[in-house]
Amino acid sequence: MIKAEILVIDDEPQIRKLLEITLESNDYKVWQASTGKEGVIMAANHPPELILLDIGLPDKSGHEILKELRTWYHKAIIILSVINSETDIVLALDNGATDYLTKPFRTAELLARIRSSIRRNDNNEQSSIITCGNIQVDFTARSVKRNNEMVKLTSTEYNLMCLFVKNEGRALTHQFILKEIWGVSYQSETQYLRVFVAQLRKKIEDNPNQPTHIITESGVGYRFS
Repeated sequence: MIKAEILVIDDEPQIRKLLEITLESNDYKVWQASTGKEGVIMAANHPPELILLDIGLPDKSGHEILKELRTWYHKAIIILSVINSETDIVLALDNGATDYLTKPFRTAELLARIRSSIRRNDNNEQSSIITCGNIQVDFTARSVKRNNEMVKLTSTEYNLMCLFVKNEGRALTHQFILKEIWGVSYQSETQYLRVFVAQLRKKIEDNPNQPTHIITESGVGYRFS
C-alpha cells in the first residue's frame, strides 16, 4: 500500500535514483524533477504529500523555489543539500522549510524525518488533540497532559508548547519562535526564549538537564520530538 506521494526536486541524476530506490522500497510513490521550474509545475499539477528540495538547482536557487512554493503549498518541504552553513540552514527554515538534511545523509534518518513530517501534516489537518509520546495537547480545551496528568502552564508557556507540538519533528529557528510567540520586535531576544524553554522543560521533561522532547539545535533553534 502506498504511504504517500513524494516529489524530488534535484538536478543530480544519481541522487534522484538513490531516492527513488530508497523511497519506493519503503512504499512511497516518487515523482522527479531536475529543475526548480519543472518541480513547481509538477507540484501545482499534482500536489504531493511531501517535497524533497535541493538548494543548488541549475535554473533558480532552492531558496527562491522554496519561497515560491510556500505562497500556496502548505505541506512538508525537506531541504536536501550539500550546503551545510548555518546561514543557509536558518534561511531555509525561516522561509518555511519543514526540515534540513545535508548530503550525504543517512537513509534511516531521512526516512524518520519524512515520517515525522507527514505525521505533522496529518495532525494539523485532522485533529484538535495531538499526542507526542507521553505529552498530549488538547487545543479545544487549551490543556496539556504529561503521563495523563494535567500540566499547569502560563499562557505564554502554553502558546510555546502548542507551537512546538504543531511543528513536531521540525527544526524551528530562534527568530521564527520569537516572532510567532512574542512578535517581530522580539526576534533578537534569544536569551528571553531560553528562559521560557528552560521553564517549559522543567514542567514536561523527565530530566530537564537531558531533555528528550525539546531538543536544542545548536546555532539554529529547537526541535520538538
